[in-house]
Amino acid sequence: RPWGRWSSWPGSRYRPLLPPRLWTSPFGRQALFTFIGLAIMLVTARVGIPLLGSPAMRNRLPQLFFGVAVALLAAALVPGLAAPHHGSHRWLHLGRLGVGVGFQPSELAKLALVAFLASLLGERSADPKSFGRSFVPATLAIGVCVALVGKENFGTAVLLACAAGAILFVAGCRIHHLLMMVGLGAAGLTVLLFAAPYRLARLAAYRDFWADPQGAGYQPLQSLVTIASGGWWGTGLGSGVQKYGYLPESHTDFVFAVLCEELGAFGGALVILLFCAFVCLGIRTMLVARTRFERLLAFGLTFLVALQAAMNIAVVTVMTPTTGVPLPLLSA
Repeated sequence: RPWGRWSSWPGSRYRPLLPPRLWTSPFGRQALFTFIGLAIMLVTARVGIPLLGSPAMRNRLPQLFFGVAVALLAAALVPGLAAPHHGSHRWLHLGRLGVGVGFQPSELAKLALVAFLASLLGERSADPKSFGRSFVPATLAIGVCVALVGKENFGTAVLLACAAGAILFVAGCRIHHLLMMVGLGAAGLTVLLFAAPYRLARLAAYRDFWADPQGAGYQPLQSLVTIASGGWWGTGLGSGVQKYGYLPESHTDFVFAVLCEELGAFGGALVILLFCAFVCLGIRTMLVARTRFERLLAFGLTFLVALQAAMNIAVVTVMTPTTGVPLPLLSA
């Protein structure tokens, strides 16, 4: 029958809601995530501001959100719960529920950490200059997230640390407190960098990818070849050839290179301009925000997306070493 077998859930007598092929196809997964994302966006736009208008809810919801994110980050490190992907444990899959999709808890942690810091530092009674009431809790929250994420995903850990530090700076924390955090963060990220040999190999490949063009230098070399193949106007949308096995992770981390191949330098510049427009809209949202919590939340989310886009484009153009950071709103 077109609906396939019965659900894989133990003891289930119900058929899956959608055909199995739809769950496993790229189009099906993206359509599912698009539908869920649009639904959440519409609901949040309707009830978000009234719900967060209460000081009690502004404290409880971000704390609950942050607690769930930390629990999922820890679950991604537990053997048997996480699904290994390219040798790292970043994903939680829902296959046991009869749904062949998964997600990275680090994506949830980005939003949760920004919301938590905005709640902690954005209340009227909060004093960002206080060491014990503001700086220490914020540092502990940042440290927990960066440590859990950085064990398997160094690039996202750097992104979280930079975004969180920017929020503390904008909130008005003391400069010597921030310098203390920078020192602790640099030490922690250095430990994470040397904890995995492949990270050092990527760093060496960034310095000279011609030294190992078939190994650690293969991906940055192919990325530059892909971009150069597009010229000014590209080969045409869908006409690129590098994505057919030549450029690894061409649909996620290196999708910008494929876009430059097919739409040329013009298409790449257009994408950068769209991200600049996104930043301008974020700044406008900050200017019309009614409370300090809303301003910090708008700044944190805008800075997070902009910094991640900048990091991804810098990696694709080999301006920085290779990291597993996707391009927001475009990857996959």
